Amino acid sequence: MTWSEMQPLLEQACTETLVMVGWSTLIAVVGGLPLGILLVLTDKGGLLQNTVVNKVIGQIVNVGRSLPFIILMVALMNFTRWVTGTTIGSEAAIVPLAIGGIPFFARLVETAVREVDHGLVEAVQAMGGNTWTVVRKVLVPEALPSLIASTTTTVIALIGYSAMAGTVGGGGLGDLAVRYGYQRFETGLMWITVAILAVVISLIQFAGDFAARALHRRGARSGPGPRLRLLKGEEPATAEVGKVA
Repeated sequence: MTWSEMQPLLEQACTETLVMVGWSTLIAVVGGLPLGILLVLTDKGGLLQNTVVNKVIGQIVNVGRSLPFIILMVALMNFTRWVTGTTIGSEAAIVPLAIGGIPFFARLVETAVREVDHGLVEAVQAMGGNTWTVVRKVLVPEALPSLIASTTTTVIALIGYSAMAGTVGGGGLGDLAVRYGYQRFETGLMWITVAILAVVISLIQFAGDFAARALHRRGARSGPGPRLRLLKGEEPATAEVGKVA
């Protein structure tokens, strides 16, 4: 197979992989971020301590993470068909990719949020901040470098999952490698897809590490002071209301 024959196939496969990984990452972050924070808040000693809720969410996340992705795809075929109308193609692959990514990202979020200094949480509570204020002003901002690193890890994992999705007609680079590299013995095309995946993953890892380090350095320079001063700035208004009353 010549390069002119490979090029359109590679362009289409790269586009399909980009669509699959992009949408599934977005859904995984939107679903996994609150789930991971909730695991921390409902744990023992958390702001919303609730053992039953914590155990239920923890078990759901554990089951989602324990299933191999290829089995998860097969198990969700009926649900995928109900959502997308088909079980083949890149659009159909987004469903199991997103569902598999949510518990994966949730555990990474839980680990990142647990690393936040509890003293900052106590300081915000002492100023009268509620749970939402603690999450918005302390937990998420302080854990942001780790959350960026967790997102990078999730994207790379989903790229690997998307390649596996290609073995059952999910489209993308994995599907191209199987159909041409394995079934038609086009080893040159297969190694090109491997090289593309390696380069893409390396670039994503580099960008993620760079962003995480940049946020960490900026946070180290500014420190927690500005956030706490911002909360302190709300106190005079509260005090004035008390005086008027």
